[in-house]
Amino acid sequence: MLRNHLRKLNFWIVLTLDIILLIITHWLAYMIRFDGELGPNEWSNIRLVLPLLIPLKITVFIFFGLYRGMWRYTSLVDLLNILKACAIISLVAISCLLMVNRFEGFSRAVFVLDGLLTLIAVSGHRVVLRLYYSHFQDFPLIRRARRLTSRRKKLLIIGAGDAAEQIVREVLVNRMLPYHIVGLLDDHPSKIGQRIHGVSVIGPIAELHDWVDAHQPDEILIAIPSASRDQMERIVEVCRTCNISFKTLPSLGEIINDKVSIKSIRDVSYKDLLGRPPVRLELDMIEKTLENQVILVTGAGGSIGAELCRQILRFRPRQLILFDASEHNLYQVEMEILYEIGFTNYISVLGYLQEKGLIDEVIQRYKPDLVFHAAAYKHVPIVETNPWEAVKNNIIATRRIIEASVKHDVGRFILVSTDKAVRPTNVMGASKRMTEKIMQAYCHEMKKNSVGKPSTRFMAVRFGNVLGSSGSVIPLFKRQIELGGPVTVTDPDMTRYFMSIEEAAQLILQAVTMGEGGEIFILEMGTPVRIAQMARDLIRLCGKEPDLEIEIKYIGLRPGEKLHEELITEGEGIVPTNHEKIMVLRGNGCDLESLAEPLSRLEQFAREHNAIAIKSVLREMIPEYTPMDDLAVL
Repeated sequence: MLRNHLRKLNFWIVLTLDIILLIITHWLAYMIRFDGELGPNEWSNIRLVLPLLIPLKITVFIFFGLYRGMWRYTSLVDLLNILKACAIISLVAISCLLMVNRFEGFSRAVFVLDGLLTLIAVSGHRVVLRLYYSHFQDFPLIRRARRLTSRRKKLLIIGAGDAAEQIVREVLVNRMLPYHIVGLLDDHPSKIGQRIHGVSVIGPIAELHDWVDAHQPDEILIAIPSASRDQMERIVEVCRTCNISFKTLPSLGEIINDKVSIKSIRDVSYKDLLGRPPVRLELDMIEKTLENQVILVTGAGGSIGAELCRQILRFRPRQLILFDASEHNLYQVEMEILYEIGFTNYISVLGYLQEKGLIDEVIQRYKPDLVFHAAAYKHVPIVETNPWEAVKNNIIATRRIIEASVKHDVGRFILVSTDKAVRPTNVMGASKRMTEKIMQAYCHEMKKNSVGKPSTRFMAVRFGNVLGSSGSVIPLFKRQIELGGPVTVTDPDMTRYFMSIEEAAQLILQAVTMGEGGEIFILEMGTPVRIAQMARDLIRLCGKEPDLEIEIKYIGLRPGEKLHEELITEGEGIVPTNHEKIMVLRGNGCDLESLAEPLSRLEQFAREHNAIAIKSVLREMIPEYTPMDDLAVL
């Protein structure tokens, strides 16, 4: 209650000051125009116009929201609104006088001067208020913060672009932050010697050592979210040799709505060294597809499923249904959605997709418009030795949810697949290839039996390894480095495709807008990364030297692993799309009837835990599948 009264008091104080300033500026306009000598006619004009001009100005100011802002955050947007308001006031005043008496007895220059002086006075008033709030009002708090902090950290920023500008501004405005920026480094010659909010761009990045010696910073911040892999590797290497702490801002793909803040600062990770350019998203198309829709995400508690939920919520769905078999994972994503994102219209379903009755009832009750099927077992060696679980959780569960989606007319069904489905050498890859075939078979059946467009559009999205996912090798390497090594690499020549988890989720949403039915979309994964080189880069990021301080040990391929992964099988017929990072495989797929009998046998063999028979049926259905020797636990 007190806060509301104070707000009203502040409003009346500012309004009163504005009225006083407006009276003074109008009088001053006459003084300037008539060289300080005002006659009876001028005083009469002032008394006549002011009672009409002041309400006009205040009304226009209110219309432009000049009294709704928070004074401490006066910005260029507020100053632009003042400029617009003053221009409109001058035009209205001049137009009225022209219509009433064609300016007889009035000076046109007075009203032009009045507009300019009003702009200067009202803008200056706001700037003074901002200076007061940012430099003087919080002075006791600042002194207390300085007493509590032994000393401010001296921060040297690499980069002098938009991200660096926002960080400098935040540090200057928020005096409670324990940072003092000593300078900025940038390789752009035209920026060197310039200033950002009073902080100098002192030199190129190559001179980092010299400036570290000169300024003795406590920390280095890399503020170049758009840096390429080569740039980031070079910058990190220079920072590492300075023997002081260095951090970075997240990549553009991670910065939702391009907001950069001190809170975004984190340690440099391997994801930064990938150097993948930000994803171009057709936001209008995605919004049109997702906005106000009911969306079901299976595997919502997993790494891919959870990130899909985060990205989907950017586009304001009507309701989100979270389906997962892990109570802990489901709880984690539920708490994030509720307390961090602030979305309340969600449903959490704990259960197994293999339960035909459960998924059928969920889809019947909540009627989702889109289903993102991300639930699957993905750990290659574990699935290889427990192949019956791949059949149950990857193949049978996918068939169940596809059947329920067809039965209840779900608009779009999106299968999250993997590059391991291409010429698979492991059960996990073969099971995911089977899910693609099942998806295409149902799509083919619907097209064959429907008049016009089928009620459900099916599509799959196939991509490689995702940094930060539960199956990523990065957490394992980090843990091994923390323990002092060795870091275990399967083979010195092993390569994998990598992308960030944010990029994967964003491209899945983009692919959804393109699907007409039956497509397998393939995400552009860039250049394959050698796992051995990745291990060396991670060791260096942790401040250690590979082979000297941390041993790299080669242990050979694990069950079901390939030396090199592929994204397409030769002869699949890949076609580019209008998005540079998405390609597509189009095909009608096999007949649904031809899959019924093999799927029935797979289900039977899974109940019997018959690994040899499971692999035999998979080999029969997927000619390009090369099974490993029997390595099952049973």
